[in-house]
Amino acid sequence: MTELMPRDEADLEEFPPTLREVMLRPRWIGLLALCLVVAGIFSWLLQWQLTRALATSPVAEGQTEQVVPLDDVVGPGDYLDGPYVGQRVDVSGTWDPEDFLVVAHRVNDGVEGYWVTGRLEVGGASLGTAIGWAPTLDAADAAIAELSAAATGDEVELSGRIIASEDPAVPDPEDPFEIGAMSSAALLSVWDVEGEVYRPYFVANDATGGIADAGLAAISSPAPAPDSNLNLLNLFYAAEWAIFAGFSFYLWYRLAKDAWERELEVFAGIDPDADDEDD
Repeated sequence: MTELMPRDEADLEEFPPTLREVMLRPRWIGLLALCLVVAGIFSWLLQWQLTRALATSPVAEGQTEQVVPLDDVVGPGDYLDGPYVGQRVDVSGTWDPEDFLVVAHRVNDGVEGYWVTGRLEVGGASLGTAIGWAPTLDAADAAIAELSAAATGDEVELSGRIIASEDPAVPDPEDPFEIGAMSSAALLSVWDVEGEVYRPYFVANDATGGIADAGLAAISSPAPAPDSNLNLLNLFYAAEWAIFAGFSFYLWYRLAKDAWERELEVFAGIDPDADDEDD
């Protein structure tokens, strides 16, 4: 097999350099090393996204239906992990009689109405709690009056589901003070409270809130549908990092080839900047 040897300067004066010879110059070898470093970083990011795309601890079937203490699922100020969205929990706390509120546009078994909600103090932290559903605003306001009168500060024990906070809704121009989403941020803007707040909200099974039968219907809160163990968004990000890593090598190749083509033009007696000057 014939070994390819670098040509001497005499050969270069008679023949133009090859693309391979240009690529083997120190300048382009150094740039290739830099591309390898960049591609290595992109490859690490690709691997990181793949590990996030594939659930390493998938939710066991029926896990959300096992009732556990709230503190075992989420703490005040913490975000609710995906596997625990809709988890059944037990909660103990006291109602604040001044912080029962109405949340509009809530559908219960296909019928739009209103949720009556309250602020449950759990170990010194505030937990937004959906108590029950009312078909009309008047019925919701009447229920709040009864619940406020019955909230004497005694501790209640409730069971229900813990749900991730919703995004705040755009206020209705005709009623700018209406709350249209079960958002911890929206509720906090109305509550007069200091201290820690739970980010997710709680949907109680008991439509009385453990203190009074105010004529509310129980909120329909079925078990969450099982999610796929594959996170498509992270998989898309992983594909992006793979493309970026490949593009770094293409960029090196394209720059080296452009330099080689300019040398060919110079060798042929063509001014590579002539077109630019004519423009």
